[in-house]
Amino acid sequence: MSSLSQDSPTAILLISCPDQPGIVSTVSGFLFENSGNIVDVDQHVDTEEGIFFMRLEWEVEGFSIERDQIKESLRPLAEQFRMDWTLHFSDVYPRAALWVTRDNHCLYDLLSRHESGELKMEIPLILSNREQLRSVSERFGIPFHYFPITKETKAEQEAAEIALMKKENIDLVVLARYMQILSSTLVDTFPNQIINIHHSFLPAFPGAKPYHSAHRRGVKIIGATSHFVTEDLDEGPIIAQGVTQVSHRDSVSDFIRKGKDLEQTVLSRAVWLHTRRRTLVYNNRTVVFG
Repeated sequence: MSSLSQDSPTAILLISCPDQPGIVSTVSGFLFENSGNIVDVDQHVDTEEGIFFMRLEWEVEGFSIERDQIKESLRPLAEQFRMDWTLHFSDVYPRAALWVTRDNHCLYDLLSRHESGELKMEIPLILSNREQLRSVSERFGIPFHYFPITKETKAEQEAAEIALMKKENIDLVVLARYMQILSSTLVDTFPNQIINIHHSFLPAFPGAKPYHSAHRRGVKIIGATSHFVTEDLDEGPIIAQGVTQVSHRDSVSDFIRKGKDLEQTVLSRAVWLHTRRRTLVYNNRTVVFG
């Protein structure tokens, strides 16, 4: 990550721990004692699992603990409640690599939202297993990296891709219609840091032409799902979803057009939530502080 200028930076604390009395009062008390002005707080209790989740955001300006000392100051409190926790700052943006193949709708949408300032992240590179979208990369002035992949070269190429991600300090990989199955090695290298998008016809309409299959069956709703990538194909923790209605009046091309629109909207929503530090993952599920 790198630090970028932003007005009124905030600190963001994400917490999950066993549910127990006193968590909220202790954490908020810690902030009050150190002149912390809370600007946003959200919490959730999974009563079945007995787990407490919280997102707390406060202004850095005026906080009595120096910014580089906040994390250490939180450790005793975290140990007291057996917390899994992370601390972020709103002016430190994730470094995201966009992975693509041939379809450009999600790529253009992400780049446009990034250029407008909606998506607070850095995009140091675009990676692809095809050459078709190099011109898009050049248009936005972002380096394009081409990794052609065959069955024989997959392991070698993935090792090179991992090396590039580490060299560029990438902490978010966005599969913007990247049409390759990732190996467990690559997935394990970036746990809960790879976001994918796909249509929501699975498992009913698998294969290369799901919209054609759905059209033949006369479905009335189509959708899109964005999720973190795990070793189980398309079964990772879901971040965002969307649906739209279709009818007998819609052609296959209408299905595809509406589906693409959903895909780019849902993917951008998922990336926005992740980059704003509004997601927590547990037991292959997500808590999303929208």
